[in-house]
Amino acid sequence: MSVKERKERERADRERLIVATARELAEQQGWDAVTTRRLAERIEYSQPVLYSHFRGKREIIGAVALEGAAEMAVALRAATSAADGPRARVAALARAYLDFAERNPAVYDALFQLDGGLAYAREDTPEQLKDAFAALLECLAEVAGDGVHPGLFTEVFWAALHGLVTLTRAGRLLPGDAGSRVELLVDRLAVI
Repeated sequence: MSVKERKERERADRERLIVATARELAEQQGWDAVTTRRLAERIEYSQPVLYSHFRGKREIIGAVALEGAAEMAVALRAATSAADGPRARVAALARAYLDFAERNPAVYDALFQLDGGLAYAREDTPEQLKDAFAALLECLAEVAGDGVHPGLFTEVFWAALHGLVTLTRAGRLLPGDAGSRVELLVDRLAVI
């Protein structure tokens, strides 16, 4: 291995460490606790080293969001591939989405609540974000209904899921009714 290859590998390892540490700190204490000073202390590198990888917290949030989008896409596809029939797939998709948000609140915030400097719904949208949307679309396109654009239906269904996540996390919905909400969403929005 050449010196250049070793340095590139070490740089990639440091970048993964920064993102993993930011994510861990955000999940434990919230995004307000994620500062370059704290990250530098935790990973035992100087702040200038962090800045050589990311220009600031915004870019770190974006990196966590991209990682989270890739994980979400995998989780959604795994859930839907194990389900039999359109209704079961849509219900599995909804449950997997809500479960992902519950298990990864800081990642969910990085994806959908915080400014990570990422472009959404544009030509320059990062592939990880496009793939996460595609994981929704793959399942929902088959239940959009006649004359309904599958992408538009996916956006509306996704917005309903996001609303459930947001309202549940804010304590605005009764916690015991999550399953009933999924069933109602699947039965009323999807054409099955």
